Amino acid sequence: MKILSAQQLAEADQSTINQQQISSNDLMERVATLVFERIHERLNGAQVPVKIFCGIGNNGGDGLAIARLMIEHGYHVTVYVTNCSKKRSPDFLVNYDRLKNVTKDWPVLLSCKEDIPELTSQDIIIDAIFGTGINRPVDGWMADLINYINSVKAFKVAIDMPSGMYANTLQSPDAAILKADHTFTFQTPKLAFFLPETGQQVGSYEIINIGLDPEYLMQVSPLAQLITREAAQNMYQPRVSFTYKGDYGHVITFAGSTGKMGAAILCAGAAINAGAGKVTAYVPEDGNMIVQSSIPEVMTIKSEGEDFITDFKHDLKNTVLCIGPGIGTENDTCSAFAKAVKQQIAPIVIDADGILILAKNPELLKELPKDSILTPHDGELKELIGEWKNSYEKLEKAQEFSKKNNLILVLKGAHTITVAGSSQYVNNTGNPGMASAGSGDVLSGVIAGFLAQGYDPLTAAVFSVYIHGASGDLAAQTYAHEGLKASIISNFIGPSILQLFRNPAQE
Repeated sequence: MKILSAQQLAEADQSTINQQQISSNDLMERVATLVFERIHERLNGAQVPVKIFCGIGNNGGDGLAIARLMIEHGYHVTVYVTNCSKKRSPDFLVNYDRLKNVTKDWPVLLSCKEDIPELTSQDIIIDAIFGTGINRPVDGWMADLINYINSVKAFKVAIDMPSGMYANTLQSPDAAILKADHTFTFQTPKLAFFLPETGQQVGSYEIINIGLDPEYLMQVSPLAQLITREAAQNMYQPRVSFTYKGDYGHVITFAGSTGKMGAAILCAGAAINAGAGKVTAYVPEDGNMIVQSSIPEVMTIKSEGEDFITDFKHDLKNTVLCIGPGIGTENDTCSAFAKAVKQQIAPIVIDADGILILAKNPELLKELPKDSILTPHDGELKELIGEWKNSYEKLEKAQEFSKKNNLILVLKGAHTITVAGSSQYVNNTGNPGMASAGSGDVLSGVIAGFLAQGYDPLTAAVFSVYIHGASGDLAAQTYAHEGLKASIISNFIGPSILQLFRNPAQE
């Protein structure tokens, strides 16, 4: 699913109006009806106090139309209009007049701080003040209104996006942004929904297909793409009969050191769980027995170093290298790392200490095969690309780094974003329970496992991130967020692939 900018969404609206030969108010009525149907489905006529706050632009027009439909269906609705300017949109005015035709309780006009109404925790608040068109911070009494609404422990619903939030640019940390419990967003989610500075303001969100011009949507180049279940289904490569382990590739993991052999076990085990035909763990001598006794399916090769991997010697052919988890940054390990990456032809998966070694030895970047996959968390990424002021700058710098070095970056976080040149893929699986030691080691092993099976590097990265998050979600149904650990997530890789193709009614 494409994630579009505010400008692109405005263009999509206009293209829809032109192509479908409808008025802008017809489109607004369509939107309001679809939102009302979802609200009505949940409330089912309950006589709870509904307070709808409307701006004087098109988002406010949506709010007025929703209010009219709710009043027509017997809901107890009070409408407030933030009367901050005389520049009311034409569609707002149309719906303002229509609302007056169905109720004697006309909208309450708010013009200053003293007009702000008293709200209670029993209210349902619908926010239709500002939408995607906002381009400056909310200030003055309007900021006071938003901050007051945030302070009330009522259930808050945002229409399209929380008021005060920019769709695809960042405002100051102290900006007044409504904190919604649920957001009904139109056609596509907004990039701001997935970034740490603004994502918490959205609450849960629901995408409503409002029937925008499909030709425009198909042709436009998006800011990013959201990886949906359907997209993941299309990425999956099913197995066929009359195959053997050699058809599903060989992963060699370069991982582990004294005290961190768990990283090697998690990485190698995840590659097996993801379906690699064979996995060999290249480990320090003292870690050999630990791995062999922990994962019987994994073969091992001992390094000459006892505590750290200090060399890289093997006669294996056609392997996918996964390097970095728990290896440390000792000088001999760095030398072995350099030797390992220089002799690879196929794309490499690099994680953890491997990324730190690259950052300290940037000349090695040119030795990496094209489309190698780096999986940094924020601390490791800063070592590669430097500091950033906000998430938008982070993504810009990551794109520049990816283009310059012909690499794929998997930027781990609550919504992991995979960056390949100018393209960005936003993941929407996973949960806070995955913020646990070793979860990243599992992800790097999963990516290597799918690479070994013949997935192209970008697909391997994006699909692995989806499956990794889905495994955590499925495991959390049994273990809760607090009970998740990396090895449990790894063991749910297979079940999460099964779930990918189950009918929702079966789940």
